[in-house]
Amino acid sequence: MKTLVETEIPLAEHAYRELRKAILRCEYEPGDRLRVEELTRRFGVSSSPIREALNRLSQQGLVRTVENCGFRVAPLTAEGVADVVRVRLMIEAEALRDSIAHGDDAWEASIVASAHALGLVERRLGDEPRALDDEWSARHRAYHMSLYSACTSTLLLEMVGVLFDRAEHYRRWSATHRQAPRSKNDEHQKLRTAVLARDTDKALELIRRHISRTGVLVAAALDGAPPEWIQ
Repeated sequence: MKTLVETEIPLAEHAYRELRKAILRCEYEPGDRLRVEELTRRFGVSSSPIREALNRLSQQGLVRTVENCGFRVAPLTAEGVADVVRVRLMIEAEALRDSIAHGDDAWEASIVASAHALGLVERRLGDEPRALDDEWSARHRAYHMSLYSACTSTLLLEMVGVLFDRAEHYRRWSATHRQAPRSKNDEHQKLRTAVLARDTDKALELIRRHISRTGVLVAAALDGAPPEWIQ
């Protein structure tokens, strides 16, 4: 297996990607101390790329900078997921509205392809926990990003990506504690159908329901009951 030094990607970018992946996969517990010296040994690079990666992840909310204590994995709380869901409902609804208005044939084709790829891995997994599977997570993200990819605002798209990763951290953690089953493939396919039909009102209703449902399940895993804001 290649070390970071052996790859062609800049060290800081590779360190960022690998550390981001480790955090999203919950290889570090919420609140865990992220010691620069340990990370340099794990990823085989100097402290400079690691610090750059930590600062970048801190700006995105996956890492917390604690005064005089360095870096820690961001905590996961009911209040936190409520805030993520609240902002996602605003940002992603606007990004999807704009994407539907401006999407062309290539955009539609990308949605069909990504939905098909997601469906294939979901059929392979069957009843296994999907959110814990790396391939499913990658295809799930690609599907959602394809929906928004025709949005004309670069800033909106950047915010969508950051918020999706924040939600992914919660989703991965809660998948190991979830009690209620969920058929997300049905939700994804209904959303695809509405988007491709350019039924903006229906698509927005479905994406809001989809995001809110995720919030309910995560909050249930965190607190044992849905929070007041979603009832």
